[in-house]
Amino acid sequence: MTTPTLSVEELRAAVERELPGVRADLERLARIPGIAFDGFDFTPLERSAEAVAELLRGCGLDTQIARIGDGHPAVIGVKPAPPGAPTVLLYAHHDVQPVGDLSLWESDPFEPVERDGRLYGRGCADDKAGVLAHVAALRAFGSGTADDRLPVGVVVFVEGEEEFGSASLPALLEAYKETLRSDVIVIADSGNWDIGVPALTTSLRGIVNMFVEVKVLKQAVHSGMAGGAVPDALMTLSRLLTTLHDDNGDVAVEGLVSTAAAPLDYPEDRFREETGLLDGVEFIGTGRIVERLWTKPSIAILGVDAPRTGEAPNAIVPTAKAKISIRLAPGDDRKRAYEIMKAHLEKHVSWGAHVDVTFEHDGDPIVIDATGPAYDAARAAFREAWDGTEPVDIGVGGSIPFIATFTEAFPGASVLVTGVEDPYAKAHGPNESLHLGEFAKVCLAEALLLRNVAAL
Repeated sequence: MTTPTLSVEELRAAVERELPGVRADLERLARIPGIAFDGFDFTPLERSAEAVAELLRGCGLDTQIARIGDGHPAVIGVKPAPPGAPTVLLYAHHDVQPVGDLSLWESDPFEPVERDGRLYGRGCADDKAGVLAHVAALRAFGSGTADDRLPVGVVVFVEGEEEFGSASLPALLEAYKETLRSDVIVIADSGNWDIGVPALTTSLRGIVNMFVEVKVLKQAVHSGMAGGAVPDALMTLSRLLTTLHDDNGDVAVEGLVSTAAAPLDYPEDRFREETGLLDGVEFIGTGRIVERLWTKPSIAILGVDAPRTGEAPNAIVPTAKAKISIRLAPGDDRKRAYEIMKAHLEKHVSWGAHVDVTFEHDGDPIVIDATGPAYDAARAAFREAWDGTEPVDIGVGGSIPFIATFTEAFPGASVLVTGVEDPYAKAHGPNESLHLGEFAKVCLAEALLLRNVAAL
């Protein structure tokens, strides 16, 4: 067992000392528009990876940029454990979501700006703040300096394509399995229950994305000459999509799994404010909010291919296509869910229209048994960093499929899913932001976690 080298108060002072430089580095990293989606310039991803590698080298880590085939660059930094000490893997990702409609942003998404204690910009929360939380914890121990007192070994793994599905991650984990092998894995890509209330994420929904295309004609025909006898593809597709939910808004596809949620109350007024739901618009579904978000399936129609209204002729549309996303409750199986959904769509299409269902991508749901010494160490670190506030275990309605990949690759490791986001971070949306006060607590909590793990 390794004796911690810094006291709690020394770590508090060290994190406070390092925060201005950490924030400056976060802003520099957030100015790099590293997007892994098809159709974007990938040069910024290379710059982003180099910037992360430079940060890790500054912490004394033996650092390399790694990729598999045509995959985007990941960064791996290693500092061996002192004799008898455990090794902790610290995960984050440096790629970001596309910005979407620029007109919805109140400031340049790639020029971070502070407003009312929040730092606004794409990636400031998801997940470049995760990268810098790791850096902050290492710097607090003086890692890479003459006064280095880091009490554990660390492997920092910063992925470069998480937002685009982590396609090369399994191969990366296999190729660098011995380098990445660790006792505790900290995945800094989730969030906390509320501002001032820390959390461990213990369940996430899975995901299945697919396309459904409806065809009724070989080509468009005059809507006056054929209308009333020939169905149009948009109407047919619309009828099909309405079969996915019942009148309450619950998913109506038989066979998808639902489970019980944690005994937490999610006030509807808070959720309405966080999501920006318009006045008078009702919630859908039944049951507690946390059940609807964490442990029941949901289905969203993400987009439709059809003629644009300004260009549409007076002709019956021959074909229409929709992209559908299913979020799966913990305990469901992604392959089984796809087949259930495909069968439902094929069964419920109207008027004998032809329907083609095609797969896009999927990911497993995950449930973590958050018991044991590493989880106790994390909760103790949270309590200290949040001045005595008791952390809670939460589910997440979103999906992080790579967590299952980590648990399969390293079945003996304790996986801690943490993060920098709060309910107002607006990750993936316009005006994404980071609560700077909460970020300071996250950095302190991670430093304390490393100290606590060293004492196990």
